[in-house]
Amino acid sequence: MSVSLPPTSRDVARIAGVSQTTVSYVLTGKGSISPATREHVLQVAESIGYRPNLAARSMRTRRSGRLAAITGVAIDNQMRMLNGAAHVANEAGYVMETHSFDGTVEDRTERVLELTAGGQYEGILTFVPVLSAALSNGPGTPPVLAATAFDDKMHSLGELADASLLEVFISALVAAGHRRFAHVAGPQDYASGRARAETYLACVERLGVESLGVLGGEWTAEAGRQAVLALPDDAPPVAVIAGNDILAVGVFRGAAERGWSIPDDLVVTGWDNAEFGAYTTPSLTTVDVDFEAAGRHAMHLLVAALRGEEPPPRASALQRIVWRESTGRAEPPR
Repeated sequence: MSVSLPPTSRDVARIAGVSQTTVSYVLTGKGSISPATREHVLQVAESIGYRPNLAARSMRTRRSGRLAAITGVAIDNQMRMLNGAAHVANEAGYVMETHSFDGTVEDRTERVLELTAGGQYEGILTFVPVLSAALSNGPGTPPVLAATAFDDKMHSLGELADASLLEVFISALVAAGHRRFAHVAGPQDYASGRARAETYLACVERLGVESLGVLGGEWTAEAGRQAVLALPDDAPPVAVIAGNDILAVGVFRGAAERGWSIPDDLVVTGWDNAEFGAYTTPSLTTVDVDFEAAGRHAMHLLVAALRGEEPPPRASALQRIVWRESTGRAEPPR
């Protein structure tokens, strides 16, 4: 005995000859849909007996206690953001559920619209890009807040890619007597890699010190090693500003191969505060990026929107320098 399943919104899209996104727009009242198309989709839905989830619809009139967080393929940095967001959600009395959506920005937009139309969540927070049509805070729909922290390739964006602390590194090293610098950069298709290279170049020019160039171009230890091997024999003493801690470890290896000591011949800085940096010899000066704090702040914004309140100010800066042995006599500015 076969059991027929109730029609879905995908059935509506197929019979109406429109995209699933168009059906989602019609059902949620969003997007730029012509009156004729809207009427056509509604007629098809009526003719095949499609009804939105009634249980979900009833939830719109009361608290479900559920929030959704949207991310891409979860990596360590995203997991740390999600942990921070979940902590704030739990403190506010909500359960946060995570959805990981692959594909294009259009694909993710469609999936977010489906979540919105389902009515199972009181609010939705996305850490990855979606089209503006998915964002809402109107009557009858849960607020969808974009706290976009990663691009389509899951590279850090915005505040997480800010490189202004490189100026603090370089200024402190200049104050300690350094006059020659080199930057071992990450890939320039990363916003963070571009920002660090651009900040380095602007800062050495502003301070009038010598630059031996922007080297590297990959987030690998081998790129850091090769960058040091490419430096001229008379490079030391030189301050090497590495784009991240993995590059910095490669710089350590390259320096050892050339018989250069750290921090006497080279001083080195990294970025990311990877755990191993505290255990290298010498220990690595780096930048700690608080992804959990970014996630907490984003969820505070969503909870405030749900409650009609002013969001609390950010508790602390997302980035801080961790000064260690690899920068020798350099000290934090007072």
